[in-house]
Amino acid sequence: MLAIVDQPVRLMPLFRELGHLKRITSAAREGSIATRLFSRAWVELLAGELPAVVMRRTVGAAVAAGRLGDLDLAKLRELGLTDAEASTVLRAGFDAVAEAITPPFAADLTAALAQDAASGPLPMFVTLLAAQPRAGVTCPDKPRMMLAPAENHAEHSVVVAVYAVLLAAHYDADPAVVFLAGLAHHVHSAAMPDSGFTGEVLLGDLLDRVIGTARERALSELPPPLQKRIREALIVIADDGSPEGRAFHAADVIDRVLEIEQHLAATHSTMDMVLRDYELVHAGPVKTFHDATLREVGLL
Repeated sequence: MLAIVDQPVRLMPLFRELGHLKRITSAAREGSIATRLFSRAWVELLAGELPAVVMRRTVGAAVAAGRLGDLDLAKLRELGLTDAEASTVLRAGFDAVAEAITPPFAADLTAALAQDAASGPLPMFVTLLAAQPRAGVTCPDKPRMMLAPAENHAEHSVVVAVYAVLLAAHYDADPAVVFLAGLAHHVHSAAMPDSGFTGEVLLGDLLDRVIGTARERALSELPPPLQKRIREALIVIADDGSPEGRAFHAADVIDRVLEIEQHLAATHSTMDMVLRDYELVHAGPVKTFHDATLREVGLL
């Protein structure tokens, strides 16, 4: 079953939360949640898992992490919860942000939350994508606008894949195809440092050849059946002439713009917003004392 939404705008609050998975990290785990979801998806595909199965597991985990962060199944087990208790927590995290996902598709995704991920080798291009920063904002004849911390290509790719799946029904697209396309659309960036729009213009007629060489280097690490699936997905999204192309390109442009929005949002935050709306000093046994202290020192 697919997520059916009347208008993609209903998914935007969820998309904004999922975009933050690029920046959530935790102790003893390397990289952001998004980076690790990207790596896990490729490990599972390489292990022979069906794309639709990997898709549900990845999207479900991403949605649950929107509020729970790195309190995933493995971590909750490590902290002593039973599988039933962990599933309850994960479902609560999922439900907190999943209002725009219809119940049938939400049920598919939450069922996948309790599934153990496959293990196995990781293609080198996946590791390289996680280390390859995106260009930031570039435009010919203008200096690069740097954003810190810069997202990497693994983070962008998995977030686009998740968005595309959640948009698939709106465009009547195959969600497994757009998921693979999202994961793979920047495999060339493993070998090709990102100079953005400016670099594309400066490469000119050489751009397609350079991208093709870099893409083939990455795809050569995959077994032939998976290579075939990836190539087919990438052909489908070459333009917006198909439902899959539209779902993918909608996801891609939304992520590119939301990434900048989220960097800019921090500059518009106020202490009143943090203290009043976000309840930085939240309810608890010492809140009265906390509030009195902040008033006394002039912070409230």
